[in-house]
Amino acid sequence: MQNSSDLLNMLRSIHRKSYPAYKSLRGAYRFDRYTLSIDHVQGDPFASPSHISIRVPLKDAGFPSEYHKDAVTRRALCDFLTRQFARQINRFTFQAKGSGKSGLISVSRCGQEVLTRTACEITDKEIVSRFFIGFPANGRTINAPELEKILFEFLPVCVEKSFYYRNLSASALEQTIFLAEDQWYIRSRLKKLSLAAFVADGSVLPRESGISSLPMKDSVPFRSPESLRITLDLPHRGKISGMGIPCGITLIVGGGYHGKSTLLNALELGVYDHIAGDGREYVITDNSALKLRSEDGRFIKDVDISLFINDLPNKKDTRCFSTEDASGSTSQAAGIVEGIEAGSRVFLLDEDTSATNFMVRDSFMQKVIAREKEPITPFLGRARDLYEKAGISTILVAGSSGAFFHIADTVIQMDCYRPVDITEKVKKLCQEYPLNPSGAPAFAMPESRRIMTRAAAPSPRPGRHSGRDERLKVKVHGKDGFLLGKQEVDLRYLEQITDTEQTAALGLLLKHAAEHLIDGKRTLPEIVQYLHRQLDAKGLAFCAEGSYIPCGYALPRVQEIYSCFNRYRRQ
Repeated sequence: MQNSSDLLNMLRSIHRKSYPAYKSLRGAYRFDRYTLSIDHVQGDPFASPSHISIRVPLKDAGFPSEYHKDAVTRRALCDFLTRQFARQINRFTFQAKGSGKSGLISVSRCGQEVLTRTACEITDKEIVSRFFIGFPANGRTINAPELEKILFEFLPVCVEKSFYYRNLSASALEQTIFLAEDQWYIRSRLKKLSLAAFVADGSVLPRESGISSLPMKDSVPFRSPESLRITLDLPHRGKISGMGIPCGITLIVGGGYHGKSTLLNALELGVYDHIAGDGREYVITDNSALKLRSEDGRFIKDVDISLFINDLPNKKDTRCFSTEDASGSTSQAAGIVEGIEAGSRVFLLDEDTSATNFMVRDSFMQKVIAREKEPITPFLGRARDLYEKAGISTILVAGSSGAFFHIADTVIQMDCYRPVDITEKVKKLCQEYPLNPSGAPAFAMPESRRIMTRAAAPSPRPGRHSGRDERLKVKVHGKDGFLLGKQEVDLRYLEQITDTEQTAALGLLLKHAAEHLIDGKRTLPEIVQYLHRQLDAKGLAFCAEGSYIPCGYALPRVQEIYSCFNRYRRQ
């Protein structure tokens, strides 16, 4: 390993040379208090910025050992450090001048959720921070003094103020760690208390706007109905009360604009921890919960949807169903079966984004269209079986059909953003308005075994050997999806993806699977479970293309990995 003085001499030797000379800087350099690595150098000043990492010895950083003793505290500490580092480098970005991206210094932009990101990692020996720098140039001529300014003036200040315990707010960091441990405690208690979710009194659920995830100012704080209130004794905060949503079938009802969907949205993102001040810090949902909706035009391959759709007029086998262009009802049926396969224990649905004919068939329709002429078994007829025979709870927002009242274990009415438990009232009314028996076929767990097959090899480029495979490339389109090779993977309706970096990670995982795992023999669950084990053991580094993993990725849940792979049309 070279020293910082070697880097300085190399910088000065390439000043005013052509931009590719910057590539000679790749490598690791020992500074006084940390190691700086130039992992990848951009091709020109207008290309994606260069990949940089710094490594600070953990013993020098001085953080109390209890702040990084396990996965929970390490994730919280990494998130805290990444936000601190971002605040510091924002003071210096573009302070060095030049063409294109010259002078850019950037790191992951963290939102309201706490995610495991490649931007910061804590090992047993060191803190690793990864970020980007736009190497300065005038035109395409190296401007070495400006990069010297970044590496030897700006960066040491940012590192010193971000990664050393003595320079940080001890109380703010302590509260961050305590909050993470309290959130983990609530999450760990859900199963023991037979709860699907918990919403603390005083939570602020409404968001600032449709494009902002910040809490709405002057909104109505959440307050649990007495009948659903539970009290937990957290390790740090102490006693906290709130609404426990029991396992089973829960219905959320109420008039328009009274907060039904706001509550559901908070629950679907309750699979993640949230930062202090978000308002949803203590909205905790079973971390396997899956939001489902209809997706017209969705790709489906070899899914056993016979639980919901059977006896099609064309005699097509629904135990191994495939289509390039699914209807709303078929897509929702497939989504539920895929959720079962992904290990989800809670399904979240909103009637507004569901296929009507999939969710319910009213009494009049049952009289007009005989049961044997209707291939769809509606969700109404399966929700009870899903809970009692598969252990999967349902939380459903309903606004138009009263039939759902008959299957609900708990009914919560949102009234001006305040929840009211109307379960007993509804049960009495259900006795007065009995539901006609649906005659649903016997329940049987889906048994599909989907084999993923490799896409046809792309044509070689002109001048390339015909036997040489082209490597797939990933192009991310925000949170909505990505392009893998020439295949678009549409993730618009995966509403629990909360960060573009999760989408980027899904693209990386699918690329790795397409190049190394999809062989026409392994099933989709086998591939996803293998990837999940690797992520647990090694993080995203195991599928890095080179010797390092850059900034810009956040770990998705296994549910999103399944959902992504299920939407890859070249399976």
